[in-house]
Amino acid sequence: MSEPFDVVVVGAGLAGACCAALLARHARLDPARVALLAPEPPAAPTIAAPPELRVAAISRASERVLRAAGAWQRLEPKRLAPYERMRVWHESSALASAAALRFDAADIGEPNLGYIAEMSALAYACIESFRASGGTLIPGALERLSIDEAAAHLEASGRSLETRLVVGADGGHSMVREAAALSVRARDYRQLAIVATISTERPHASTAWQRFLHTGPLALLPLFEGSSSIVWSLDAPVAQEMLTCGAREFETRLDAASAMALGATRLSSARASFPLRSVAAHCYVGPRCALIGDAAHVIHPLAGQGANLGLLDAAALCEAVAAAPALREDLGALRVLRRYEQQRRTHNLAMDAAMSLFETGFAHARGPLGWLLNRGLSAVNGSGALKRAFERQALGLTGELPKLARSLAA
Repeated sequence: MSEPFDVVVVGAGLAGACCAALLARHARLDPARVALLAPEPPAAPTIAAPPELRVAAISRASERVLRAAGAWQRLEPKRLAPYERMRVWHESSALASAAALRFDAADIGEPNLGYIAEMSALAYACIESFRASGGTLIPGALERLSIDEAAAHLEASGRSLETRLVVGADGGHSMVREAAALSVRARDYRQLAIVATISTERPHASTAWQRFLHTGPLALLPLFEGSSSIVWSLDAPVAQEMLTCGAREFETRLDAASAMALGATRLSSARASFPLRSVAAHCYVGPRCALIGDAAHVIHPLAGQGANLGLLDAAALCEAVAAAPALREDLGALRVLRRYEQQRRTHNLAMDAAMSLFETGFAHARGPLGWLLNRGLSAVNGSGALKRAFERQALGLTGELPKLARSLAA
């Protein structure tokens, strides 16, 4: 016999875990009837452990969503790295030139531009909040999903579940998306992003650094204990070489790629990688089904917005579900779910297009194009209004936002 639920969230990464916590706290549902299907729940973080390789730049809007989920309060503050400034420049110009963009939180009266936080710690905090709220955590993997007019039916690790709404938060190769026959547009960048932790000769000064090269962007993100996390996008064959070469060769090539912005670099962790691609679902919703996070969209990591988009998806879906009773609708009805899709899909597509444009434009900006690019960047640097607009965008304070991202919810 099937176990009945109102909502089953499939996938306990950051977007899925946050969505489950928000639904349990803010969707006017019995928390016990909200289930989170977690194939591999993250382990409890260890305060003395070295920084993990996968980190996220969490915007102010995302911070508010995580506070509403009851997760931000559960993070260890000492392992969060607020960053107050950003430095962005193209390989055709020097870091000290007028064409190097300089953003500062003080320009808009904010204490910082966001936080660099560890992905597994964020997901774990969301899961703990979900459990504390009375939600039902189900360890196990989805094996089968079918959807009919009355309910979605799931088989997972020997258990049968029945739900009014299934949420696909199970990544870029989503089984929920496939079972619901929701198609995607996909583009392979034919690149890998290398991630690692490094120590640097000079302190990171609570600054996020990003240099655009014709081979792909390189970001140096400040970490809590003084080291930095790198996200280095390279064509796949070159990336494979960089993953297998000796540490000294890697450091030499990293020094050249970073233009020694923080002096000499030293590897202090293993190297890992993930493939880069763009994925956009043509529809985020179907009868009794909604997609969030990477199941709905995957974008290039050059601006670090993937995690933030997923958190905003979670907040918008929670608000749509909470509004269902006022609409006299079942929470799995298309009329309810399309409110979520209409709010998020256009915004996510615009972000994906912008990232693709930046990636392509910066990669080919050499010669006359490089000169034009640097003139444009210099103009931005010289305009206080434009810089403040970019800084507010980095904080996630522009555009149509879910209510849970606009204020601190109780």
